[in-house]
Order: sequence, then structure tokens, then C-alpha cells
Amino acid sequence: MASGQAKRSDLDARAKQGETVVPGGTGGKSLEAQEHLAEGRSKGGQTRKDQLGTEGYQEMGSKGGQTRKEQLGTEGYQEMGSKGGQTRKEQLGSEGYQEMGSKGGQTRKEQMGSEGYKEMGRKGGLSTGDKSGQERVEEEGIEIDESKYRTKT
Repeated sequence: MASGQAKRSDLDARAKQGETVVPGGTGGKSLEAQEHLAEGRSKGGQTRKDQLGTEGYQEMGSKGGQTRKEQLGTEGYQEMGSKGGQTRKEQLGSEGYQEMGSKGGQTRKEQMGSEGYKEMGRKGGLSTGDKSGQERVEEEGIEIDESKYRTKT
């Protein structure tokens, strides 16, 4: 168990240097402080979700993301997302990050159904470096059946 204690000591030292070592613990000056912050933020988010309902909570997040995108501009917003993804990859390690992506894809496939998931992939596969899949669909008149996107509840 000494290795677990050593790892906590290392994380605590990094937190004291100003690094966020616990997802959701931003601003905590120690490992324990970051753990408490993350737990409080999670509980607060759950309470708000219970108040608004899942749809309202998702809409609130979407509006917040849109506002942030307007503040940073598209390029800055994409860079922020890329940095967030890189940070998460460093936290989980390469294998853990790949597993997270695989589980997320599997969950989405289960939500949408196999047919909808394939249709979504067709649209995503049309994207290029300078155009989204949606832009290419509109410009080139490619048929995508978005009715297949229905999320199973």
C-alpha cells in the first residue's frame, strides 16, 4: 500500500504547484482540497439536473458552450477542446483514453440503435479539413436520413 500513499503524495505535491490533478478540482491548492471541490461540484451539478430535468440541463450546457464559443471564436474554442482532450489523455494514459472513447461510442450506438449510428457515421465521414459533414451534405445534395438518429430512451 506504500505505492498508493506515494502516488497520493506525488499528486498532492503537484496540486500544491498549481496543477489540477483531480478532474473537477480546479482551484484546489492540495489533493484533498481538489477532491472536495470535485465532489461538491458533482453534487451541485446533480442537484441542478434534478431541478431542470435532463433535457433542461442539457440545453443549459449547450447554451453555455455556445456562449463560450462566441467569446473565444471558433478557432479558440477548438483549441480549448483539443487541450482538454490532451489533458484527459495524460490523466488516463493512452490505453485508458482509447477505452473511454470505445465505451462512449458503444453507449451512443446503444442509444441510437445500430442503423442510426451508421447513418451518423456516414455524415461524419463526409467532413474534410475545411468543411463539416453537414456543409458537404447541403452543398452536394447527399442523402442522409436523420430520422434514423432517434435516441432510444
